[in-house]
Amino acid sequence: MTFDATITQDFNQAVSREWLETNNLGGWASSTISGAHSRRYHGLLVAATRPPVDRQVLLSKLDETLIIGGQRHDLGCNQYPGAVQPQGYQYLTQFRRDLFPEFTYEAGGVTLRKTIVALAGENTTLIQYEVLAAEASFTLELLPFLAGRNCHDFRHADDSSQPDFTRTDDVFQIRPQPSSPDLFISVPGATYEPRSLWFYQLEYAVEQERGESTHEDLFSPGSFSLPLDLGATVQILVSTSSPAGRDAAALLAQEQQRRTALLPPNAAPDSLQRILTLAADQFIVRRGADLKTVVAGYHWFTDWGRDTMIALPGLCLTTGRLADARLILQAFAESVSEGMLPNRFPDSGEAPEYNTVDATLWFFVAIYHYRQASGDDEFVRETLLPVLLDILAWHQRGTRFGIHVAEDGLLSAGEEGQQLTWMDAKVEGWVVTPRQGKAVEINALWYNALRIASALAYDFSSPEKGQEMEAQASQVFAAFQPSFWNADLGCLYDCLPPDGLPDASIRPNQLFALSLPFPLLTGERAAQVLAVVEKHLYTPVGLRSLSPEDPRYQPIYEGSLRQRDGAYHQGTVWSWLLGPYVDALLHVYGPDLGRQKARQVLDALTYHLREAGVGTISEIFDGQAPHRPRGCIAQAWSVAEVLRVAVELQTE
Repeated sequence: MTFDATITQDFNQAVSREWLETNNLGGWASSTISGAHSRRYHGLLVAATRPPVDRQVLLSKLDETLIIGGQRHDLGCNQYPGAVQPQGYQYLTQFRRDLFPEFTYEAGGVTLRKTIVALAGENTTLIQYEVLAAEASFTLELLPFLAGRNCHDFRHADDSSQPDFTRTDDVFQIRPQPSSPDLFISVPGATYEPRSLWFYQLEYAVEQERGESTHEDLFSPGSFSLPLDLGATVQILVSTSSPAGRDAAALLAQEQQRRTALLPPNAAPDSLQRILTLAADQFIVRRGADLKTVVAGYHWFTDWGRDTMIALPGLCLTTGRLADARLILQAFAESVSEGMLPNRFPDSGEAPEYNTVDATLWFFVAIYHYRQASGDDEFVRETLLPVLLDILAWHQRGTRFGIHVAEDGLLSAGEEGQQLTWMDAKVEGWVVTPRQGKAVEINALWYNALRIASALAYDFSSPEKGQEMEAQASQVFAAFQPSFWNADLGCLYDCLPPDGLPDASIRPNQLFALSLPFPLLTGERAAQVLAVVEKHLYTPVGLRSLSPEDPRYQPIYEGSLRQRDGAYHQGTVWSWLLGPYVDALLHVYGPDLGRQKARQVLDALTYHLREAGVGTISEIFDGQAPHRPRGCIAQAWSVAEVLRVAVELQTE
């Protein structure tokens, strides 16, 4: 994807588009096309110091200046209250996103191309400069901005003495703050000039929109200078470990080869499958020494059980990364406690949190798809099936947060002050959508878990277990429609609370009765549910979380944390739901008309790949047109579900 000067030299257009490079550890390099940071999370080296968590913004920026014939041309860009200075975006003639983000600048007769690469498996960012045109020799000056803080925090100037670089050959070393790791910068052939400067009140516009703190101070200890000529190439390594003696060109070639090997063969450069295959790679990261997990979203999420299991088929199975899928399933199987998968692993490495009812049930669905894709019966039989059977036993006798099987066989969950489903917004003790009792998608998942475990038990020589779970699944099937069917609206109730009337909110959760491997609705009722969802919830970028006709509907996601969380599942659009929506289209309309409608759904989304996070899919969008992207610029299950159905439509 290429953006010309009509975008790159329009500040508002350029600052609204972000690029992201990740390192498969949980760290990243990221900013806007303009070069001005718009979030506290932007940085040139954001290191995952305990992969995949404890992310530290070490080097925030490395702003460039071209000194040509004694005249300075600042390529950097920063936003301050009421001002943008310098305005280097005016020299940016092209931004291109393919394997890596590339920036082309033209100033004073010099054309300079910059490529930024996060190297897989290490906290290292490589920045390459190539001189494509130059009438004479010139100097490239580089000004580092240091942060040295947790990615969720801000840095502010203080009176304490600030560090300077120490130098060994071409490697410069500094500790940005006493609590941060050391930062190493390899700048071959550079001259370093110490010059302590604070840059005050850098303004992050997106934080302001989100009702958060907005300003930060950053420190620069000095600048690097490099003489350059036509045809010159300079490769700079920024890392948490010394890059002394490393061949930057070889590292770049190695990363280029790694990413190229991920790509589907014969896919067009601008195809949805190719773009999203590269995006999918950004979420699969290391957990511990030898396991894998999935970062739920950039820039602030860690790995969440629910998101991981929903995303696993699209991220790993449709891309042929079966070994990664196995390591992810193993990591979460080892984390099961009292029949529950973790909801999330906190960012600073604390003990996992288990406040979820659906992550555990999605685990069954992920295993079902893994077995279908891999045929890895030994791993499923020996490692995973015992865990699944233990999970079912815990659910039968009851586990945390009131999760238990009711007399009618349906699964009930929830207690005061807890939010256990994917609609899990909670702020200042306020649970926005508690959904206590029997939630519709939870019981669709419960039915699928029983059917999947039953089939595995039969296949792996446990017919008694298989028969027992088959009988439980039949009980769920028999109870589901009489309990959940809303004859007045021609769709399903969203939740059956322990006391009181059924919740008739029109939400997308009812889709899972159609879209999972073992559907609970077919025929006319399935068509009615799909029609209600399409009428009330469908948008080109996903499904609304609540009908606009509901008095609680919130059309815009912005403002303070309380305002945003109040809108999160009360009308906000979620793009990951396009996956189950396409599954439901195929289920209701069949392979021919269903595929035609599904392709229209994907075609309607593609414009979004050129806004917000370029080449990836955002977490959420406003409920009302123009459906402005919000939340994380890159969300694992958003990318995964769209990629999954795109590949399925292409291969069927």
